[in-house]
Amino acid sequence: WKGDPSRVRYQKTHQMPRYDHPEYQAAFDELNGLLADELNGSPLVEYMDTFMYGFWGEGHSWPFEGHPFPDDVVAEETWVRMLETQLGTWTKTPLVTNTQPDYSRVGNSVLLDRTVRAHNWIRTDTIFIENMQIEALSNRPPWTAAISEIGLRTLDRLTEDQGVDINENIVSHVIDLGANYWSVWNWHDIDARNILDYYEQNPGPIDEITRRIGYRVRPSWVWQFERAGRQGLVLGMVNDGIAAVPGVLRLTVLSEDGSVNVSGCLDPGYPKPQGVRQAMLVLPGGVDWKGLRLKAELEVKGVRHPVSWACRQRTNSDGTLTLAPTNGV
Repeated sequence: WKGDPSRVRYQKTHQMPRYDHPEYQAAFDELNGLLADELNGSPLVEYMDTFMYGFWGEGHSWPFEGHPFPDDVVAEETWVRMLETQLGTWTKTPLVTNTQPDYSRVGNSVLLDRTVRAHNWIRTDTIFIENMQIEALSNRPPWTAAISEIGLRTLDRLTEDQGVDINENIVSHVIDLGANYWSVWNWHDIDARNILDYYEQNPGPIDEITRRIGYRVRPSWVWQFERAGRQGLVLGMVNDGIAAVPGVLRLTVLSEDGSVNVSGCLDPGYPKPQGVRQAMLVLPGGVDWKGLRLKAELEVKGVRHPVSWACRQRTNSDGTLTLAPTNGV
């Protein structure tokens, strides 16, 4: 790629490997196997990036057109094969595929579709006004998490439009997308001090997204009933976050000594950020509901993760909420 030699980008050497070469494919398989042996299902890793074509593995080689494959069909077949390798290797940790439009004609839309259908997650590549990425993220299935990557501006590059600075605009767009995660960094000037400098000057936007990002579930109502000589509970679950639950929420009612343990799951993605999702649990015969504990877990790809209740009531040291009669409505 020659480009315009007066621009810094084109003064550097840019090369792409032949990803479809057998040696490259063998190395890719080995690398994924080695990584997965150590990190697949590890509590230290929340998700693994799907490897895609081009610079940074994000699915493009912009602004350079074309690709090194013989044709577009070979390009798509190669990347589908490599995605299948990752899907077969990362069986417990979610894969996250970029919503990058297929600028380089290598099959990005197919990878994205297969990722969502396999109950994995999606992310952005620094979106600003790209309607295709905004569409994919905003209308994803509720059980699919979204990771938003868009850097803040440093104070010396801060602009303002009608009383709103560009960082406030960025934060509001992350919230509008209903993101589960947001990459906090600075555009081409990465330094924690830059984030702190902006926060000290204008803490409002970061404070707001800190309180709202992702999912934040709580039992808004707890009803008690009796049926056939047994007590039961109906839980009115609410989500105060901006994103749906990225998987399946499992609810468990248990006693402190573990002798009582009744659990069940909501539909994937529930509760959503709007409305109440009800769940019913019937207790064993002779068991009183008062004093039992309510626990939440997130199930993703067969792995359970602890969930902290987003309620004002005090929780126990193990994260559970003790059930007791209230004077409220």
